[in-house]
Amino acid sequence: MREEIAAESIALPLRSASPNGAAAAPGAGRTTRLAARLRSALPPAVAFLVVIGGWELFCRLAGMKPYLLPKPSDIVAAASANASNLWVSVYTTMSEAVLGFLLSVLLGVGLAIALASSKLVERSIYPYAIVMQTIPIVAIAPIIVIWFGAGMNAIVIIAFLIGFFPMLSNTLIGLNSTDHNMKNLFHLYNASPLQTMFRLRLPAALPFIVAGLKISCTLAVIGAIVGEYIAGIGGGKGGLGYAITVAAARLQTAYLFACGLAASLLGIAFFLLVSRLSKWLLSSWHESELNSSEG
Repeated sequence: MREEIAAESIALPLRSASPNGAAAAPGAGRTTRLAARLRSALPPAVAFLVVIGGWELFCRLAGMKPYLLPKPSDIVAAASANASNLWVSVYTTMSEAVLGFLLSVLLGVGLAIALASSKLVERSIYPYAIVMQTIPIVAIAPIIVIWFGAGMNAIVIIAFLIGFFPMLSNTLIGLNSTDHNMKNLFHLYNASPLQTMFRLRLPAALPFIVAGLKISCTLAVIGAIVGEYIAGIGGGKGGLGYAITVAAARLQTAYLFACGLAASLLGIAFFLLVSRLSKWLLSSWHESELNSSEG
């Protein structure tokens, strides 16, 4: 009798480890994850429908004039009627924001590496970077226009200046936060300063760099639109800043809302792309993305 019970207890794990059981587990896991995502997405979707429905109902019952407060249906109609111009404006602003963002990443990370390599250089230059950040961009925008001319060049420079300091400060904090024991270990093995920088300090600063990317990418969109207000050119290739200015001057409030919504969606798209990059870079080793990937 005891031998039969022991045989059955051994057979149970073997049956659970059969190919059929192993094939069913991943499917169940995927179903569970999908259900969890649906549960997390349901409350924001319901809130969105309630707000949009309440907005539409209020405007209809109150008889609001479209130039004062357009209905959501008016915004959709204005976006559809001006779809070609809106796409051109979005593409122009996106190009300027991407160029300014890439410039801020390259120069921000590069200057942070230079500052972190020497405490004397950091104490000498970093205060001026802070001063540059505290100056309102509208105060130096006319100088940028005089130097670089109106149009894309000046707008890219303005977007770069707005997104530059978050990249510089976050990267510098990350480089200066490297574990001293690891730096001593590299010194013990006679690693050169360049080897220590690119094989230890820069990889260790990657979470801080990613945090700077998430801030800078959205600021680049804001900088591009602000630059279009100040240094943009009109015509058929004007960006969202120019489209917003024209819509406000003509009291096309519904189209004004559509342009603002397009700018917001552009910033959200940038942020989501950088978040995907963050997950790809950090999901295999850093706790911030390990927890989210497990969830």
